[in-house]
Amino acid sequence: MPTPLDHEFAGAVAAAADRLAAPLTADPEERPVGVTHRTLARRVKTLVAAYRSPESALHGSGRAVAAATAHVGALWAAQTATGLFDGGDNVQSPPDSAFTVNDVCDAYVLAAAAGPELRGVAAALAEIAGAAAASLRTGGVHTPNHRWELCAALARLHRSFPDDRLVDRIGQWLAEGVDIDADGLYSERSAVYASHVSNPSLLLLADVLDRADLRDAVERNLTATLDLIRPDGTVETVHSRRQDQDHPFPLAPYLPHYRLFAIRTGRGDFGRAARRAAAGGIDDPTLLAETLLTPDLRRPLPAPAPEPLPRDRYLTSSRLASRASATAHSVLYGGSDVPGHRRIRSGLARNPTFLRLFAGDAVLDSVRLSRGFFDLGPFRAADMRRLSGNRYRLTETVTAAYYQPLPPDRRRDDGAYRIEDEGRFSAAMAFPDRPRDEVSHTTGVEADLREDGVDLRIDIGGPRVPWALELAFRPGGLLTGAVPLGAGRWCLTAGPMTYRAGDDEIRVEAAVEAGEPLAGPDRGDVLRYDPGQDHTLAGGTDATTGNRVLLGGHGPHTLTLSVRARRGPHPPADPDDPPMTTSGTKG
Repeated sequence: MPTPLDHEFAGAVAAAADRLAAPLTADPEERPVGVTHRTLARRVKTLVAAYRSPESALHGSGRAVAAATAHVGALWAAQTATGLFDGGDNVQSPPDSAFTVNDVCDAYVLAAAAGPELRGVAAALAEIAGAAAASLRTGGVHTPNHRWELCAALARLHRSFPDDRLVDRIGQWLAEGVDIDADGLYSERSAVYASHVSNPSLLLLADVLDRADLRDAVERNLTATLDLIRPDGTVETVHSRRQDQDHPFPLAPYLPHYRLFAIRTGRGDFGRAARRAAAGGIDDPTLLAETLLTPDLRRPLPAPAPEPLPRDRYLTSSRLASRASATAHSVLYGGSDVPGHRRIRSGLARNPTFLRLFAGDAVLDSVRLSRGFFDLGPFRAADMRRLSGNRYRLTETVTAAYYQPLPPDRRRDDGAYRIEDEGRFSAAMAFPDRPRDEVSHTTGVEADLREDGVDLRIDIGGPRVPWALELAFRPGGLLTGAVPLGAGRWCLTAGPMTYRAGDDEIRVEAAVEAGEPLAGPDRGDVLRYDPGQDHTLAGGTDATTGNRVLLGGHGPHTLTLSVRARRGPHPPADPDDPPMTTSGTKG
């Protein structure tokens, strides 16, 4: 009995590939100029897949063969004598070249099985892969995910051109252990690198090496990601340690992995996620090649499981809590790396947003607390604790120091003291040798995540310094109840204020329990977000955008904030979508 085929999915995947491949066949013998090696390899794989796929408009097309041949020639010319590829900031990079070789090897498998028309393309791809093998086998990496991308390239090379040395090298990297935590997140906590690198690489390694443990790691990550999917169809990234921590990331790149596991395991929750990932259409041209190399992807999805609501989750390793209901979806975050490292650095989780709230079309994208304390930047929790149920407490204490004269035995007659970094700045002061008078500032945020919003209690302690609480709402709605300051900024002194988008709204009401009255709209010196010296020293900022509502004053203060969501009438759900249940929690 033939295996059933999801014709709608197969057609959409082929159409996505054709949108890239068809224009390349307009003048198929023209060799591309000024195209990166990674783009060239991706195009070759897509052209070969389109030639092979019965659903593609280029199936069996000689023009597709000619275009693939021209692109392979350009890729061959871009390869250096080491077998690696130049391009970008990373010089002669094994991991960057591994991305290209992975596509080269997949294209080779498809071309080698295509018959005589693609024999020349397959031979050229084999030459490119072979020339890169030695450098990839001995090369190093920069980041955690690079290990698995490089291993995947070695595994693909071994799959088509067996060499035990490649397997031995993979073993050295895998012996370090996969960097996945108890919650199911990789060490970089990045949706970009989980979906584009770690998950597909580990799945490939699991297949080539017959390693069920690697397949299990991917399933664990996909399970954890279910609780990071936001109502707007993106994946939460505020806790990421990579570039995506500052930007929304779509669920779409997770589609092949959720789909594959849903089909192979029958998991309805993965089937629901796969449908959501494809809800906006399929635009990935490389997905066609994946479906040819992994035919299970073309089978129909199992029935989706209903989404249980309300639902809550606390990822202890990332210190990220979420609560989802039919009315509101809130995210509370206290897992920044900055308090421990005392600096802004690539590879650290540094986003100062500690709260988001979704209420249909009305979205509170970011809540941040800026303090004017020695220019040390906004509040980033150093600790987050679950008090009970959905109540949490976030805290941070920052310190600065005034330094006393050096002890007699540490003085130098020439005054030439070593340059030291004291946490805020560096100077030839031999800071560790000096007595110090410390000044501290403590911030505590207690949050109660409710089904209809969030209650906040904010305690700002320490000396009298300015602070500003910034609420950034997603553009597209109407804000009332706050005083406009211009340039997308408003001031809130006494609530309530409402942000309305379509039929949905978020209502905010603030009250001062202790401290001076809140600053009025004439206090521009207070009502501003200050990113701190790590950004301003380099002329930069991490400030957010949107409709920004500010509350401010001079601490100490105790402030309460009530944030409530209200959903208006909405059209009936798509009959193909599963219903939501109203019971069940996940802790």
